[in-house]
Amino acid sequence: MVGVRQFDEGEALDKALTLFWQKGYSGTTMQDLAEATGVQRGSLYNAYRDKETLFLRVFGVYRERYLGQMREALNRPTLQGSLRSFFGFVITSMTTGVPTRGCLSTKTAVGVEALEEPIRAAVRDLLEEIEAALYERLSRPGDVNRLALPPRQAARLIVTMTRGLVVIERVYGDEKRLRSMAESLIGLLLPS
Repeated sequence: MVGVRQFDEGEALDKALTLFWQKGYSGTTMQDLAEATGVQRGSLYNAYRDKETLFLRVFGVYRERYLGQMREALNRPTLQGSLRSFFGFVITSMTTGVPTRGCLSTKTAVGVEALEEPIRAAVRDLLEEIEAALYERLSRPGDVNRLALPPRQAARLIVTMTRGLVVIERVYGDEKRLRSMAESLIGLLLPS
């Protein structure tokens, strides 16, 4: 039937997500996606038009999952517990797999010289949502006064730190180092 997908879209998007995570946006071709998903290249073009559109659809799936899990990690009774849980989630996410998968948004942002605007906007929107969720958690009554920085600045610093952790993970491959750096930042943000 014309216009009806002849494949399981959820399954195909999950397989495409894994591939984009492994190879990055710029390193992935439509042929790679066809092979990884088991969907003919022509069917992928019919369903999504091009690699960018498919990536944006996959990135939307990733974004929803990531933000949901991140918000769950931040939902702890104490601010220190929330930040430890948040960094634990981020570090576990990037160090999963063999080889480790890193961070899809950071890998996408640094994978090419110039990102097309729709992809740049998708990554920017995700980072802004991460910052907003952190800001919301850092702004809870009773926690604001514990912070060494205003909540907005602290949220931006944490987002920046997580992007840096991705690079450190790629270079050192040492999860203990990442966790130690996260603890250091928590100590700086929440002085005794």
